[in-house]
Amino acid sequence: MFSHIQIGARDVPALTLFYDAVLATLGLVRLGLDEEDSSPSGAGWHRPGHYWPQFYIQLPINGLPATWGNGVQVSFGAHSVEQVNAAWQTAMQMGGTDEGPPGKRPQYGDDYYGAYCRDPEGNKLCFVFAKTLLPELA
Repeated sequence: MFSHIQIGARDVPALTLFYDAVLATLGLVRLGLDEEDSSPSGAGWHRPGHYWPQFYIQLPINGLPATWGNGVQVSFGAHSVEQVNAAWQTAMQMGGTDEGPPGKRPQYGDDYYGAYCRDPEGNKLCFVFAKTLLPELA
C-alpha cells in the first residue's frame, strides 16, 4: 500500500537508538543510508529480505524543527501478541510514553491486539497483531 513512511526528528541519534531497540522486537533492521545521499541526517528500517516498505526518521529537509502531527499515528504490524507486548515494553523502557497498554481492542476487530505509545519526540505509535487484518504477518 505504501513505499515508506517518514517522520521528522529533532534529535536523530537519540531517536535512532529508540527505534533500533523498539523495531528490533518486531524483526525490523536498520538500513544503511547511501553515503552519496544529499538529504539531512536520518535512519531507516525494513524487514530483512524485503527492501520495501520502509520506515524513516530524518531531520526536516526544509530546516524547520520537526514536530509531531496531531492525529497522525504510525502503526507497525507484529507477528504475535508477544511481539506487541515486547515492542510496547521496550518503547516504555526507551523513553516512550504510554497511550494505551497492550490488550485486545474488539472495537477494531475480533482478533485485534494492540498497544499505543508516543516516541520520545511525541510521535504516536501503534503495535498491532491481528490475523484477519495482517494475514501476511501471521
